[in-house]
Amino acid sequence: MKLHPQLIQKQGKNEFVVLSIEEYESLTRLVEDYEDLKDLKEEKNRSQEQKPVPLKTVAKELGL
Repeated sequence: MKLHPQLIQKQGKNEFVVLSIEEYESLTRLVEDYEDLKDLKEEKNRSQEQKPVPLKTVAKELGL
């Protein structure tokens, strides 16, 4: 993805960035995908630390 940012300066320093809506939405999707992958990796690591629970035990706890 090629970005075409427009920089807005304040007192000679870059202060703001303007992007097209397409570029903004594309960046937003990338960030959301990254966060989803990060969450998935964390949950996978956490689940590997837990022991499996037999189905009969779960059913009993749920009153099934």
